Amino acid sequence: MKIEQIYTGCLAQGAYYIVSEGEAAIIDPLRETQPYIERLEKDNVKLKYIFETHFHADFVSGHVDLSKKTNAPIVYGPTANPEFNAIIAEDNQIFEVGKIKIKVLHTPGHTMESSSFLLIDENGKEKALFSGDTLFLGDVGRPDLAQKAANMTQEELAGLLYESLYKKILPLDNEIIVYPAHGAGSACGKNMQKETVDMLGNQKKTNYALNQKDKESFIKAVTDGLLPPPAYFGMNVAMNKKGYESFDEVLSKGLHALSPEEFEEMAEHSGALILDVRNNENFAKGFVPQSINIGLDGDFAPWVGALIVDVKQPILLITDENNEEETVTRLSRVGFDNVLGFLKGSFEAWKNSGKEIDKVHRISATDFEKEIENKEVKIIDVRKESEYEAEHVDKAYNKPLAYINEWINHIEPTNHFYLHCAGGYRSMMAASILLARGYRNFTEIEGGFNAIAQTDVPKSDFVCQSKVLN
Repeated sequence: MKIEQIYTGCLAQGAYYIVSEGEAAIIDPLRETQPYIERLEKDNVKLKYIFETHFHADFVSGHVDLSKKTNAPIVYGPTANPEFNAIIAEDNQIFEVGKIKIKVLHTPGHTMESSSFLLIDENGKEKALFSGDTLFLGDVGRPDLAQKAANMTQEELAGLLYESLYKKILPLDNEIIVYPAHGAGSACGKNMQKETVDMLGNQKKTNYALNQKDKESFIKAVTDGLLPPPAYFGMNVAMNKKGYESFDEVLSKGLHALSPEEFEEMAEHSGALILDVRNNENFAKGFVPQSINIGLDGDFAPWVGALIVDVKQPILLITDENNEEETVTRLSRVGFDNVLGFLKGSFEAWKNSGKEIDKVHRISATDFEKEIENKEVKIIDVRKESEYEAEHVDKAYNKPLAYINEWINHIEPTNHFYLHCAGGYRSMMAASILLARGYRNFTEIEGGFNAIAQTDVPKSDFVCQSKVLN
């Protein structure tokens, strides 16, 4: 028997590949299926089942494409109602893969169909729990995403989650290995550990949600401090439930190379958003006017979902050369399938063609220190609330990037302000959006708060972020 966790850091997502005696199962696969196909061929095994823990909200699963390519059936837990052929398992139903068994545990609460899969080895020992979004390491699945579909409040869903955890998962043996669907950085929970695998016994000791005195305190603990879910979540659920265009077709369409002239014409007539995924340092030095910068070198896909929102939005890409396929792939993972093409030769081709370019007014942290000395200035910090509360520049306003569509309209365009995040990744996103909407009277700070912290710019007293979060 072999269990392999295939972890994708930019999505904080874990898929699982299980092999026994010439047969395989895959749990919660990513959108692009070719790596799984190649793995199956290399191991000379047949894919018997594709297990889905629930209808995912934060990414588009590869279940539909993978099933078409391998003829392996898709398996959901009880109450699931997908619009394609699938096995809807009963609670406690067992599926055999080679010499091992996978038992379905219906664990509603995060969503109504949410299920965990308990692996029983060839000796009959309960070995591993693939807990989906029911149990994370350090946290549990947020109970507010399925309210509309379930006609329930988040408190009622949290009550169901309590029953699932305390009656079905906590009684399991401490030696069982927990393999969750997500880790730290995912918006599906609020307090996840950076580790991606743990023993259930350790989670029983350390996970706050598994140590509540009663159901009422559990409900309060897991619903307290939940931030609004990203707006694209509902669209991803719909794609996972209804099906979607083949990834191969999405990739073929997205890899349409465009000259600067063709790119400009398509941008003007298609209503496409120009997405520049180069790093923030290069973007600041020059970019195609009206471009939005979301760097491929950070939490790319979740930020695309949070800031662009509409998965049907037409997109034109500017990438570093040879990054086009990677970018289209990562966009498709969160359902953004409508990529019309990319700028051939990257930004340099646009610049060399003599077309108009734009730049971000960016200064170093030391120059920032000199400019604000003994002056009344406005400073906008786009980090998360917890980062800001831990330590920030004195008198800076906290305007998290995730809420830019709410606060941007309250900025007075004639008043200059300084803009920063932690290291420059998020503030460049904010800068590009501000410029695209006509706000030009600002200065972005290179290196963000990490660089500012090395100067004598007045700052608040440091507070450990773990205390802020708890």
